[in-house]
Order: sequence, then structure tokens, then C-alpha cells
Amino acid sequence: MKQTRRSFLAASAVLSAAALSGVPRVHASESSLLKIGLIGCGGRGSGAIVDAFSVDPQVKLTAACDIFPERANASLEGLKVKFGDRIAVNKDSLFIGFDAYKKVLASDVDVVILATPQHFRPVTLRDAIAAGKHVFAEKPVAVDGAGIRMVLAAAEMAKEKKLNLVSGLVNRYHMPNIEIIKRIQDGAIGKVISARAHRMGGQLWKRPRIEGDSEMKYQMRNWVNFNWIASEYINDVTIHQIDLCLWAMGDPTPVAALGMGGRTARRGIDTGDMYDCMANTFEFEDGRFLMSYSRQIPGSWSDCAAYVHGSEGTATMKGTWLKGSGISGAHPFEPGKAALTGNQYEHKVLLDAIRSGGNVYVNNGKYMANSTMTCILGKLAAYTGQRVTWEEALAYEEKKPDAYSWDALPPTLPNEQGLYKIAVPNAGWEYLN
Repeated sequence: MKQTRRSFLAASAVLSAAALSGVPRVHASESSLLKIGLIGCGGRGSGAIVDAFSVDPQVKLTAACDIFPERANASLEGLKVKFGDRIAVNKDSLFIGFDAYKKVLASDVDVVILATPQHFRPVTLRDAIAAGKHVFAEKPVAVDGAGIRMVLAAAEMAKEKKLNLVSGLVNRYHMPNIEIIKRIQDGAIGKVISARAHRMGGQLWKRPRIEGDSEMKYQMRNWVNFNWIASEYINDVTIHQIDLCLWAMGDPTPVAALGMGGRTARRGIDTGDMYDCMANTFEFEDGRFLMSYSRQIPGSWSDCAAYVHGSEGTATMKGTWLKGSGISGAHPFEPGKAALTGNQYEHKVLLDAIRSGGNVYVNNGKYMANSTMTCILGKLAAYTGQRVTWEEALAYEEKKPDAYSWDALPPTLPNEQGLYKIAVPNAGWEYLN
């Protein structure tokens, strides 16, 4: 069935209701121990294990996978130093390869952490829910409209199976942000008129080519610099601030977006093919708008914040690690320090829900799909130099590798502004030579 903005909203409403009711599927019913499977042993995956273990002493890591054996081994060794025998992965439960995640899902784990690059998220999420696992899914959850459609279907499947699904959009689990949003909803800044998402700073990490590596292996090591894997800085990183703005605005779905961007500083070796600056305006049906600014240019002014402008004040949310959050205007407010970080609290919410015996169910499918799709819409508006509608972006499907192996060639996605256009309305994109 063709998916439009209206049908997307309808599906989102169903998932929103699912987040408030239902009975979670508790695998570890005879024991308080929960077994975790880790899919992706990089920095974010290892960090998620640290966060989960810090809030729950009754969890163990019993299966893990990665495409790079050296990264998996280094990650697990580091975690064992910190947590000892709670890291219970051995040679028979550590799996390597592009399809190794399937072996983690075939194991007896109760919950999986999806921490591979986002290109792989829709398929791993779908397969994890189909396998009956509760899921923590890192952000973002897709790189194109086709992936978003798959994510929505997976979230609906999770609702039907009573499997908990928590998103890695960590700012939603940061207590100061929760307090600010509650006050916005209660009218502390009056009517919300517009919002700004800032994610401006220096360059992200890059990894050099290793002699003997195929092109696929090189790009997978250096994934954060290639748009087919990471889906641009706006989707990989600015999504946090865009998600905060959407949350404050009531999680609306944009009607369309305008954008511009390019490569100013990312011209050296190993910098891939992603933009280092992008500006977008997202339009909403009620006339409100959201502006987004992304930049990775060393030496420039840095800012990491969401600004929400109302008729009686402004709310500022600086994220989970920066000071300066609060409300100014008619009803000023400054939040206190949180007992847990957002990264910790999101795992506590998930693990507590799994153990709740039917009293709590959580499904973040609605907003994680909406926020990711908003970023994809912004990327396409910048690439095309056109006003792109939600329906056009939701119909979009990126090129993928012909095969997932070290010998396969990664896809090349054209992103020169103004040289990318809609080929057929609601059916795809083509490059203008």
C-alpha cells in the first residue's frame, strides 16, 4: 500500500497508543536475570552496555557480533575489565560478519542493542522483533523513506507481540528536558510558534585507509564519513536537536522542507562524501516552522541546542551534558541536576518495562520514525535544491550495495546541490549529468 503523510500519521497514532498500554513480553519470568545481545561492538554499542549495566545489576551480556573481529575482541576485553563475569560472551557466542546479527537473534537473549551504522537499522530492527526480542535501537533508524516504512511495520509488529522498543534519541530520557517539555505543554512559553535546531562544531572522527583493505572495508571502517551508511550529518547527529524541537512542538510531521548545503572544509583525504554544512526550514500544516543548522567546520562558532520560541517566552535545551537549559520569559525555569544521565535512564526504562509483569509497555516507534524521516527530508531538500514534500521523501529509496561482502562495491550517491531531481513524482530520484 502506498504510504502518504496521512497514512504515516495514522500509523503513528496507533503506535502512540501502544506506548501507553499493553502487556510486555517477559522472557526471564522465572528469574530476574535478563540476557542482552549486542549487535555492533563499536563505541556506541560498548557505551550502551556500560549504561545498561550501570542501572541494572541483573543483566548479562551473553552474545555479541560485529563485522570486524578485532573491534569485537577489543570491546569485549575492555568490558570484561569493568564488569567481570557479567560479560559472558565466549568464542561460541561471538559472531563475525555481515549476517552475524542473525546468530545473536537466534540465541536465547531477552533484549538486543542495535548499534551498527544506521544503514543496517531497518533490517536488524525488523528481524529482531520477528525473532521475539525486546529492542534498544540507536538513532537514527533509517537512511531513506523505504527504511522508515520498514521501521513503522516493525514497530507495529512489536506492539502486536508486546515487545518493548526504546529509541536511542537520548534527549527524551534526560530529566531536565522532560521537565522543560512538561512546562511547555502546560503553557510556560505560551503558544509554540517556531523552533531552531543547532548542531554546529568541528569535524567528526575519520579513519585512514589500511593497506590491503577493499573499498567496502575502508568505507565501513570510516563509515561516519559516507552518506550511504551514515545518511548525512543532519540525520546522524543533528537529529538529536531536531527531535527535541519536534517533541516540544507536539511531534508534528512536516509537510515539506527547503534546504541548502555543501562541502567547505571536508576536502581532505578520508573525509568521504558528506556535507560539512547544511541549513533547512521545515514547514508544518498549521503554519509553524522549524529551522535546522548543521555544521562541521573547525574554528567556527559552536552550538549544540534546541530553541523553542513561544508567544510568552523561549525554552532552551542544551542536551544531556551541557549547561544552559531552561525557560526565559513570563515563567522562567532552570532545571536541576539529573540523578541519571539520559543514556542511563533510557536503558532503565527499557529493562524495567521488560520486568514489569504487564504493568508497563514502551514503544518509541512513532517519534523515532518521525524524527528520522524529518532529517531524511531535510537531506533531500539540500541535495536537490528544491522544496521537497514529505510524500516525495517517504517514497525515496537509496541505492544499496549489490551484496554485503568485502568484495562488493559500495554505492555512490550523487549529492551535488541542484544536480539531483525527482524522476517521477513519489517514485524516486535521478542524477542530472
